[in-house]
Amino acid sequence: MAAEINEEVAVQEIVDRLAEKFPMLPRERVTEVVREVHSSMDAAPVRDFVPVLVERGAKDRLKPEAKALSTAG
Repeated sequence: MAAEINEEVAVQEIVDRLAEKFPMLPRERVTEVVREVHSSMDAAPVRDFVPVLVERGAKDRLKPEAKALSTAG
């Protein structure tokens, strides 16, 4: 149970960091992508690296969206 809470705190911190890194994207979009990536790892038997993988995966998905917005405007 404590590990689940710690992982949830880590996921929220990821949202915070990525929302700061990609200020041109709505925070709701950042949250949505982070949650989707996190959910895709529900079956991972080893949870130690899930937050790192979630952040990397979410960043990879958000980067092109942010770039498209910054070049379109």
